[in-house]
Formats: sequence, structure tokens, C-alpha cells
Amino acid sequence: MQIFEDSATISPIYHRALRLVISKDFADQQNGKHQIAPQQDGEQHNRRRELLEVEEETNRTKIIEEYGQSHFKEQMMAQFYARVTKKVNQEFDNKENLYNNILKVEDAAAAIMEVLSVKAASIKRIIPLIQDLPWLADELINLVNKPQYRKRADVQVTDASLAISYIGLDNLKLVVPTFVLKHWLPTSTSPYPVMKRKLWNEGLSIALASSVLAEQEGLDAFAGFAAGMLSNFGLIAVTRCFVNTYNEIYKKELREAYDTRDKRLHDVMVDFDSSPQLLHEQLLARSSLISAEMVELMRFDRLPITEIMFDLAHTTDIKKMCPLARIITKAKTYITFRSLAKEGLIDNDEALALFSAVKLTQKNITLLKKSDIDHIKLQFK
Repeated sequence: MQIFEDSATISPIYHRALRLVISKDFADQQNGKHQIAPQQDGEQHNRRRELLEVEEETNRTKIIEEYGQSHFKEQMMAQFYARVTKKVNQEFDNKENLYNNILKVEDAAAAIMEVLSVKAASIKRIIPLIQDLPWLADELINLVNKPQYRKRADVQVTDASLAISYIGLDNLKLVVPTFVLKHWLPTSTSPYPVMKRKLWNEGLSIALASSVLAEQEGLDAFAGFAAGMLSNFGLIAVTRCFVNTYNEIYKKELREAYDTRDKRLHDVMVDFDSSPQLLHEQLLARSSLISAEMVELMRFDRLPITEIMFDLAHTTDIKKMCPLARIITKAKTYITFRSLAKEGLIDNDEALALFSAVKLTQKNITLLKKSDIDHIKLQFK
């Protein structure tokens, strides 16, 4: 978000929050916790000289080989990371290809949210759209068959139309954007195993917090919820694209090293670092703009959220944002603070600076603290 990136005070906090999304260890290391200070060049030189003075020829040879292997690994990693970055950049440079072929965003998903945003919305109009998305129909059938929502314990719903009618319009406004975001999540975020859960939890919390704040300000709660949910789409898209590309290239080149019996290359590749810094750089550079560009391609006419996404991506002053963009910014700021505070990665002065930058008031904070912004509450008649 440009409002965070443009501030020398807030930018380090925002960077830290994105590191935390990737992994706790990565955030701790970059924040000075558990970090081992690297040796200076002079120290390294002296250490190498001491080691090379070992009298036994076998030990001397072994040490030289180890330094050579370490240098070889660094070279191979640098070249591999350059290939990954080049491929990722190519995929992001063509936003239509990213939207249609990599993320595979279905038109029906946007159409359903568009219908839900208007006063004349009806179950009759939504049913055929949902039936065009079998994965969404399955999610809704599974939802109504959960014990807490079943009218009769001995009856299972198998028909999507019946499930949609039972859920109702008000509940659909919550569950459709939620299931859409869930569907876009990466299948796996390995080698960052907890990242998928963090992306999901934070996306949901931002959406719920945005809805609460929008309602407080007399704005459209559904537009706030949908915009809050889609504001995390860029993080998901960048992560999904980067991780898939990284793993695809890594597995291909590791297999090639094995097939060509290049044991030295194979051994160092097995020991490659997971490169969280590369992913972090991509998230910082692209996530907000990707959210805006992907939402623009959804071509919403009646759901007024495209302007919001571009405000989040480009505007540096909270007062110059449209009203709902201010709401989303406040919601994202609060969730950022809450995540960092839980891990002890933000102090009081930083928190105050963060809140001040987006005009997050004590009234806003009090409301969010007393609201459940971690769970969707459905009301069935």
C-alpha cells in the first residue's frame, strides 16, 4: 500500500508485517531477534588464514574444498533465483494472462458479487450463476449440511438450488466473497507452510473489520466487506504465482541435475535456502497494484470497489482517498497492528504512528476490539 510505503516511519512496520505473513522466523531475523551477526570481511580472512595453517594436509584440503563448495552454492543459488525472478516478472507483466490463465478467475464469481450488491438482488438471479461454478455450489451444499446449520439431523441437502435458497441473500453476501477468496488461495505455500493460513485468516479479518467500520460510518457494509476481502487478492496472487514458479523451476532443475549425474549441483540444490527475501520483495512491489488490476478486470459496474483498489495502490494521503478506501485502509492497519502485537513485533510509539497515519481513532479501535472480526456469523431463519 502506497500510503505505508511513502512514509519513512511507517514503511519499516509495513515491511515487518509482510515478513510476518511469510514466516515468524523471517520476521524475527529481520527485526533483530535470533539474528546471528555476519562476520566482517577481515574476520573471515583471519579465520580462513588460521584454518589454512592447520598442519595436517588432509585437513587443509578438506577446508579448501568446503570453502569452494560454499562459493559454488552461492553462485548456483544466485543464478537460480535470477531465473525464478525473471519468470515471475514475465508472468506479472501480462495482467490479462495472469487473470485468465494463471489465476483463472471466473467471470461468474464477479457476476454473483455484482448481483448481491444491488437492492433488486434475488435468489432466482443468483442460482444459475452459482451453478456455473461447481466448486462454489459444493461449498454451499457442504455449508448447509454442517451440524449447526441443518434443520434436521437426518436430512442431507444435495441440491445446490435448495442450499442457496436455505442460506438466503443476507448470508450469501458473507459466504460468497469468503468462498471466492478461499478458492483463490494457493494449494500450498511450501516452503512457507503457515503462510496459506495467515493469508486466509487476515483476509477474512480485514473484510469483517471493513464491514464493521463501514456500517459505523453509514457506508455500504457489503461493499466494505467485498472490498476488504479483495484487497488481499494481490497478496494471494503474488504468493501463488511466486511459489508455483519457484517450485516448478526448482523441481525441474533438481531432476535435471540428478538425471545428468551432476552430484555436486544436486547436493547444493538440496541445501538451497528458501529465499523468503525474494518473495517479500515481490509482495512489496506488486501486491497492492495486482489487487487493483485484477479487480479492474472483473469489470464491476454496480459494486463500487475498483476505485477503492486503485486508491489503496497509489494514494499516499488518507484524506485524498474515497470514503470506502479510507475504511479499508483503517481495517488493514488494525489487522496489521494486531498481528505484529501478538508476536511482540511492534512497540507503543510505532503503533501510535501507524494509527495516526491512517486516522484510526480510539472510537474505531474500541469498536473493532469488541466486534468479532475473526468469524463469520450466519443468521438462519
